[in-house]
Amino acid sequence: MGNPLFLLLLIGIPIIAQFVSSQMRRHFVQFSRDPMPLSGREAAEQMLHSHNIHDVRVISTDGQLTDHYDPTNKTVNLSQVVFNERNVAAVAVATHECGHAVQDASEYPMMSVRSSLVPLMKLSNVAIPLLAFGGAGISQLAGNQGTALLCLAGFGIPALFSLVTLPVEFNASRRALNWLEDSGMAEGNYKGARKALFWAAMTYVVGALGAIAQAFYFATLFLGRGRQK
Repeated sequence: MGNPLFLLLLIGIPIIAQFVSSQMRRHFVQFSRDPMPLSGREAAEQMLHSHNIHDVRVISTDGQLTDHYDPTNKTVNLSQVVFNERNVAAVAVATHECGHAVQDASEYPMMSVRSSLVPLMKLSNVAIPLLAFGGAGISQLAGNQGTALLCLAGFGIPALFSLVTLPVEFNASRRALNWLEDSGMAEGNYKGARKALFWAAMTYVVGALGAIAQAFYFATLFLGRGRQK
């Protein structure tokens, strides 16, 4: 329990995550009150057109915070609020997701790397619960060092994925903000769009910190078991 990485994982990261999440929600509510001349859908379509991207559809999807770009079927998926509403928050989110479509069209290297890691992430999503709940049984079969090594591998994949995700997300936001500024769409709301996207990006930073802390915890556990032998 005295391990600082364990304490960071157990206490620090959730506190930081809650703070960042609350800040993101507060800023998005704030900037949802600032009107824009275009809806999220219209801004997304114009951004795609300005980059000569004509094979990507902008569609509405159910739920909240479900906005994403799907490279497999070339769709920018926007939650209903973002799709329909005409405000700074909606346009910022919509153009950010279009930033991913522009990355895909321009073959942005880090996006390709992240896509190549998706199968490993799916595998780790299955493996991590088995490691977490079946650790005692694995320990009896393979010894504590073997368990730590398996957990390190299981949690190392999300840590790597989260690190690769950071430049992809920041780059997509930068593309969105550049388009908003160059096109004049943001008018006097550029700072609001930038702040909204900043706090959204911070959620990825916190996620990366948590994944890295988990990987380091099992790394120290594995190395500690090795020294004891």
